Amino acid sequence: MTRHFNFCAGPAALPQAVLERARDELLDYQGRGLSVMEMSHRSPEFTAIAEQAEADLRELLAIPDDYRVLFLQGGASMQFAMLPYNLLGRGGTPNYLYTGIWGKKAISEAQHLAGAHVAASSEGNGLTAVPRPEEIQLSSDAAYLHYTANETIGGLEFDYIPEVNAPLVCDMSSSILSGPLDVSKFGVLYAGAQKNIGPAGLTLVIVRDDLLERARPETPTMFNYKVMAENGSMFNTPATYAWYLAGLVFQWLKQDIGGLAAMNAINDRKAAKLYAAIDASDFYSNPIAPHNRSRMNVPFVLADDALNAPFLAEADAAGLLNLKGHRSVGGMRASLYNAVPEAGVDALIDFMTDFEHRRG
Repeated sequence: MTRHFNFCAGPAALPQAVLERARDELLDYQGRGLSVMEMSHRSPEFTAIAEQAEADLRELLAIPDDYRVLFLQGGASMQFAMLPYNLLGRGGTPNYLYTGIWGKKAISEAQHLAGAHVAASSEGNGLTAVPRPEEIQLSSDAAYLHYTANETIGGLEFDYIPEVNAPLVCDMSSSILSGPLDVSKFGVLYAGAQKNIGPAGLTLVIVRDDLLERARPETPTMFNYKVMAENGSMFNTPATYAWYLAGLVFQWLKQDIGGLAAMNAINDRKAAKLYAAIDASDFYSNPIAPHNRSRMNVPFVLADDALNAPFLAEADAAGLLNLKGHRSVGGMRASLYNAVPEAGVDALIDFMTDFEHRRG
């Protein structure tokens, strides 16, 4: 078996150690004679898996005691609707920062329900830099401020955490667990799992206790954070196997990597290497302002679009997979999530250098 380097934006690479452990436990989990996929979510075995996963996540992120951790379904896209349902029960206007495609989708979903105020936008600079703190102008009745920490498609990442007089809500799908984080600065954090947490099918939500009392009366039961918190994320059958795999990723981060500070240093090195190679070349370029360049998603374009197809075909043959940029922006995109090893980045840089020498 040959494992290639996977630069997919999601579903993304998983740590090989996690995949190997899941393989070893696939048919017979700890002598029980069945797979985790076959377990009741209310069995003692799965309850232990779920509790350990939450405990490990709380330790990794130093989550305060007055926050609930929810393991939900529906992806980050469902959170775009769940947020206004859960946070607008006392009135007010949802406020948003617009920095890219995912932020725009979140705004659109809020507008369906309650309207939305765009407190600041990157549209004027072509979505190449995030708004500066002094540009953020909340509405007078702001119920919360939502932003996307890292725009996966555009490769644009916030270099600061906004400080505002309203609950702060953040889509961290592409950047959660990539380094230490002060959870106490946020009212709600959420993330689709399929980038840095685990496989697709699971969505992580971290919500402060006081915000569990703000749901609109018409909020569907399955959308209600308080209901999910009171039922341990098991009001209905959860995504059990994805939850189990996420727990293995949390253990890998703790035991194999040494925690989020160590993971942060690795991610810094990976991104710095790739951006340095791009900046040193006249053949490749990245459009994002340097202080807002994403560590997780690195888009780049070739000097000649006619070479895009050969680049992708040769990269694939070299074991460098899923480098095609999103259809809305074109070019290339290398996603450097936690599970992408540093050796993979080195191999990509070597390939890019060789391709430029031959085709540039």
